[in-house]
Amino acid sequence: MSGADGPAEPARKGGRHSAPDPAPSDGEGEKKAGREKKTNWPLEVGAIILVALVLSFCLQTFVGRQWYVPSESMEPTLIGCAGCTGDRIVTQKISYFAGDPKPGDVIVFKGPTSSWGLDPVQKVRSDNTVIRGVQEALSYVGLQPPNENDLVKRVIAVGGQTIQCRPETGVTVDGKKIVEPYLAENAKEYAKTNGCWPINGSENGAFGPITIPKGNVFVMGDNRMASADSRFHLEDELQGTIPKADIRGKVVAIIYPFSRWQTVKAINPQQG
Repeated sequence: MSGADGPAEPARKGGRHSAPDPAPSDGEGEKKAGREKKTNWPLEVGAIILVALVLSFCLQTFVGRQWYVPSESMEPTLIGCAGCTGDRIVTQKISYFAGDPKPGDVIVFKGPTSSWGLDPVQKVRSDNTVIRGVQEALSYVGLQPPNENDLVKRVIAVGGQTIQCRPETGVTVDGKKIVEPYLAENAKEYAKTNGCWPINGSENGAFGPITIPKGNVFVMGDNRMASADSRFHLEDELQGTIPKADIRGKVVAIIYPFSRWQTVKAINPQQG
């Protein structure tokens, strides 16, 4: 018997030394590598779609979205009419997170249905509960229109300011006459003679003075002869003004039709 352990004896199988496993052939190695690289592509596609939807939701909620101009109330700045190809516009919200709307901004806002006497929201949702729920969800990522009346106008005065219109002075804000180079030509011509524009059947259209509540804005369309804006709703609880909470964004560009592609400038009528 040795005083030291000898080398370890290899394992035996069937009374004989076992041979090492043979190396896999090139063909078997390629098949094994292919099995290891195989992925679940439906899961990957689903993940990509989910990420895209989340990004779209964030953009729609915090950055901005596109809208369609359906009427002529903002011509010539924005084109729209029944049966024609109205402008597609893009709004942004970022500037209103840190600040307030300013005179001259062109904004999209939720129209007060009751006080503004608007028709009920155009039906854009299914009567089927499940489909309606899907449509509502898609509206948050821009794949369905919002289920509300949205309007586009220009901010003329903001909270704390006093606005009025008189035939002899035209529109004034805090006693100073405003200058509006963006108006439709027929609106400019009418104002030269009448000072104000027709409101609810009244040809001279005088109104005010109205002091705008803090946090609200007074809006008018650039086509004053065809715009039922704040002037038409002076008898409601907010005297036709729009709360900041109802503003959906500031219009920054026209993106379609391509022949109309351009930025939309905020021209301050109080600095003319």
